Amino acid sequence: MFATVGKDLVFRFRVGPILLALNPVTLGTAGGLLLIIVGLALWIRRGIPKDPEDTPPRRVVLLLTFLEFVENQVLGGMAKGLRRSLLPLIATLFIYVLSCNLSSILPIPGMAAPTQDLNVTLGLALLVYLLTHIYGIRTKGGLRHVKSYLEPIPVMLPMNLIGDMGRTISHGFRLFGNILGGAIMLAVTFPILVDLSLRFRWILGILLILLGLGMAAVFRRWGNRRAFHMAAGVATGVAILLVAHVWLPLLWATPLVLVLGTVAGFVLNGFFGVFAGVIQALVFTLLAASYIQVAAE
Repeated sequence: MFATVGKDLVFRFRVGPILLALNPVTLGTAGGLLLIIVGLALWIRRGIPKDPEDTPPRRVVLLLTFLEFVENQVLGGMAKGLRRSLLPLIATLFIYVLSCNLSSILPIPGMAAPTQDLNVTLGLALLVYLLTHIYGIRTKGGLRHVKSYLEPIPVMLPMNLIGDMGRTISHGFRLFGNILGGAIMLAVTFPILVDLSLRFRWILGILLILLGLGMAAVFRRWGNRRAFHMAAGVATGVAILLVAHVWLPLLWATPLVLVLGTVAGFVLNGFFGVFAGVIQALVFTLLAASYIQVAAE
């Protein structure tokens, strides 16, 4: 059956004694992004020239530049063999996390970044935790890898295991908290900006008129007649709307909300969506690479 948790629609079903809950929005977005990434990979693969001497297309050059960045900046401190082995994994992890983070800025109703779901981020963190043991056993051997948890003395085994799990939980919570926090800030800040603009509409209107007149004067001095007329027209239109607001409030409120919403959406999405999404994807990937490196070396 379907049940609402906050504003999320959750599909619940039981498998024996276990009750499972799935978020169809998260699953659909994550699965769709995965298909897009696979499709892009196949498209780029088709562009790889069979003859190494041929000039590769731009998409292949872009991929090589990205892989070079990951190898040198993210995996630069590792041994060459481990770096080459981890490059496909870390590059794919970065692309997937980045795609999940940036999906929230798409103008699709009901769209939410999969990394706003704690189950997704903890699942990725557990995947990294599993990979640390796999690479640790592959490079050092199973006995030596297990023995590393008994150092410096065997009695430290419980503390080492707790530290391992704490590191994994913080790895998942860090990504989840930052992406969800950005979405909350975006949802809270936008209504506040609109409300403040409507409350102080006279001050804002006068500032816009002065700004338009100043830009018109600058464009007139530069001899740009078209830009001068546009700036003067904007200043005149704002003045008319501001005065007419006394009789018809919607004449001012509607254009203000439309313009402010568009500008604020670009600015806030640019910071909380794009900038924070790229940084958090890079941080998550760097931590994953460092955890695997510590276990393998």
